Amino acid sequence: MNVSLEADCPAAISERIVALRRAIHAEPELGLHTPLTRDKIRAELAELPLAWEEGPSTTGLVATLQGGAGPGRSVLLRGDMDALAMPEETGLEFASTIPGVMHACGHDTHVAMLAGAARLLAEKADTLTGEVRFMFQPGEEGWHGARYMLEDGLLGGPGTARALPEAAFALHIMPNARHGVIGGRAGPLMASADQLAITVRGRGGHASMPHDTMDPMPIACEIVAAIQTMVARRFSVFDPVVVTISKITAGSAHNVIPDHVDMLGTMRSLSATNRARLREEVTALAAGIAGAHGLAAEVEIIEGFPVTVCDARAVDFGEGVARDLFGTDTFERLANPIMGAEDFAYVLEKTPGAMFFLGVAAEGDDWSQCCGIHSTRMMVDESVLPRGALFLAGLAERYLATGWE
Repeated sequence: MNVSLEADCPAAISERIVALRRAIHAEPELGLHTPLTRDKIRAELAELPLAWEEGPSTTGLVATLQGGAGPGRSVLLRGDMDALAMPEETGLEFASTIPGVMHACGHDTHVAMLAGAARLLAEKADTLTGEVRFMFQPGEEGWHGARYMLEDGLLGGPGTARALPEAAFALHIMPNARHGVIGGRAGPLMASADQLAITVRGRGGHASMPHDTMDPMPIACEIVAAIQTMVARRFSVFDPVVVTISKITAGSAHNVIPDHVDMLGTMRSLSATNRARLREEVTALAAGIAGAHGLAAEVEIIEGFPVTVCDARAVDFGEGVARDLFGTDTFERLANPIMGAEDFAYVLEKTPGAMFFLGVAAEGDDWSQCCGIHSTRMMVDESVLPRGALFLAGLAERYLATGWE
């Protein structure tokens, strides 16, 4: 069964998508509470026949569209709302008006495309069976917003009045990917990400008399180097992990050996097994090296997002929708996962589905040279956004009609 949506978004809806994106971009918000963004979404979709829910833990919203053709399947579409704590240097006329805060990961576009999909589907609600749930989620940038919305029962599940959705989809823009291309892969798409903190404790003193101290500095350096050897020699390249020590803090003066050295970093993996093993290995390594020199090492691991795993059926399904809507050259299978992390992983742990990427480099540009996400100069070709709305709407419409067929 083909998707009935046309491959061209109505001009009026396209204009609304761009206007909403710009309004959100100009007033970015951080974390789990994004009331300005929430209110913009509610206002944009106010006249549509949507049932709205909001939980106590965040300003996240779930809007449900009931098909008028009777009961049936349920599908969830997700867009994230929060921005990043960083300055903007794009020079756009609608650039951030909030100092030190920028939509540099495309969440403004994700919300706008999802709102556009809601409008497209609402226009044909009478022909749909089942229901579409639109998940507007704050707190993706390290705040576990999706997990909180699940715990609040906004997506359904045990202890709520309805079951979890039977399928879930999300779309993420990529400014350094070919204009209009949609990409995806089955299995691990994005890595788990945990924060690592190591403190090496010794005994400080005068830098001219290291023999009278227990200098933690060379021990910390040894731990950093040993971590890279551990990654290369104890983990298979076919199930990779990444450990990066990105910050080392110690000392107060050029002639003082410090009492302790503090290190911060990140640990990433593509499987739950290696994620757990990595925690054990790093903890044992740091303690062992410090102990061998008569010092102590304290290791703290702050749990981040799990691995984002896409259901193979959902990826095949998305490829079919993209090719039917936009042509055979508009979908690409990603050869490798991305070692960044994404909290849509929490939803995909509960419900089969997939996340896809949409290339938003300007047509004709050398997309490989465009600034990527999390850049202060990240740019988006807004002409691609209606395609994203059509794709999301097409995923929902086809799934309600056919399931995974």
